[in-house]
Amino acid sequence: MPTPTSRIAFTIFGLDVMWYGILITLGMALALVFAYKRAPRHHIDSEHIIDIGLICIPAAIVGARLYYVAFHWENYAGDIMKIINIRTGGLAIHGGLIFGMIAGILLCRRWKIQPLNGLDLVAPGIALAQSIGRWGNYFNGEAHGGPTNLPWAIEVNGQMVHPTFLYESIWCFLLFFLLLYIDNNRKFDGQTFLLYGILYSFERFFVEGLRTDSLMIGNTIRTAQLVSAVVFVLFILWYIYLARKNSTKGRIFY
Repeated sequence: MPTPTSRIAFTIFGLDVMWYGILITLGMALALVFAYKRAPRHHIDSEHIIDIGLICIPAAIVGARLYYVAFHWENYAGDIMKIINIRTGGLAIHGGLIFGMIAGILLCRRWKIQPLNGLDLVAPGIALAQSIGRWGNYFNGEAHGGPTNLPWAIEVNGQMVHPTFLYESIWCFLLFFLLLYIDNNRKFDGQTFLLYGILYSFERFFVEGLRTDSLMIGNTIRTAQLVSAVVFVLFILWYIYLARKNSTKGRIFY
């Protein structure tokens, strides 16, 4: 299966609209809809979700871009227009998650919402947004792996390679449903969010090892693998701590 011949979905008033932007926007919109509908289950005013979208999504986009540019600085130094041009790609999910969560936590503090409760609410939607957004990489012909003869390989520049964007998309789509189930039956604040961090990091660590365009620290360490390993360990320890703390209150935990 070859990659698409064009990144452009359509042109309006002389402006090319990219599939990358459409898919990322669609993912974010659906994530907000799910959070809006489910907010009452978390005893959160649904109207706050609109504010979260207006503040956290731009923060996430800025963070994703800064994270990416920082590791490709030699390609962007001195060119501010190139730095802010995200229409053809160049967003790093870890940067987006970090900036978006910081903004979300600050908003929760302002609204007197338990931050872990708020993060539980949005975690399933984040997984869904990632599942959809990864297809933007497909249209851009990026975020793929090395050569393979597997029957589901995609063709990039005349070579059959691992569709690593697809691996992550499928994983995050399944993770979305799992997190919904967990969130509907959660036993303590933070359970859904921490499981998202643990399970996404587990997948990302291994899939990142297949990619050919990883952000690197030096020439040997893949940034996403390092971040995933750290998050995986820390979140497991955090999960165990909260689960044990919850069990002392006479409640059963997963």
